[in-house]
Amino acid sequence: MRTILFLLILSSANFFAQNLLSPENSGINSKLIKDETTEAVWYAEKADTKIEIGTIVTDIKKLNKTDLLIKTTVKLKQAPDAKWTDSTLVKISNFAPIYHSSYNLNRDMALKSEKGKVTGYYLDKKSQKKDDIDIPAAHYFDSSSYAMLIRYLPLKENYTAEISIFDYNPKSQKKGMMKAYILDTQKAEYKGKPVWMVKTNDDISGKASTTTYYIDTTTRKIVKQDMDMAGRKMSLEMVQ
Repeated sequence: MRTILFLLILSSANFFAQNLLSPENSGINSKLIKDETTEAVWYAEKADTKIEIGTIVTDIKKLNKTDLLIKTTVKLKQAPDAKWTDSTLVKISNFAPIYHSSYNLNRDMALKSEKGKVTGYYLDKKSQKKDDIDIPAAHYFDSSSYAMLIRYLPLKENYTAEISIFDYNPKSQKKGMMKAYILDTQKAEYKGKPVWMVKTNDDISGKASTTTYYIDTTTRKIVKQDMDMAGRKMSLEMVQ
């Protein structure tokens, strides 16, 4: 009896451990990944009114047989000439991180994934304070890529998971390794088409913000995002 109980406990522990997704065990279907360019309108919602903040253009491109570039360009309606570009390089097969950079009016950041650590810098343009980054890290996805990663997971009803991610923000109490969470996955419809409705949050916001992705079941494109940031609501709607 003791042996049986021990085996049950051990198998349960292994089951829950396997639910933490990393590049080594994500279950990504890389055949779903296609080169694409999409544009979404970014809205803030206030008193049942949608106010346009700007547009976000996302380019996904296979650079070669192994590397995938995810590039995001934000154009703010109130500052159309301001440059805001994020670039993330990952492995096509499993989204293992290689490099991430982000440049906007407030800060510049560049992160390189090396063996067992992340190196780079973060420059606050207002204070001109520069942080040199050298943090131990292993078995993770870059936080900038996990929203795209979700599209290619083996989604099904009631699918949940924890995702190992790395994020750096000098203003946050928590830096480095942390988790994102898929809280729920359900079938739904958006503009008459079947979608997966995937509800998430993460340790970046201290689980205070929730993002719901509406993912086309056939193309796996994100057609809409709803964001609830501690009561402040925003959304992204893909331009058809």
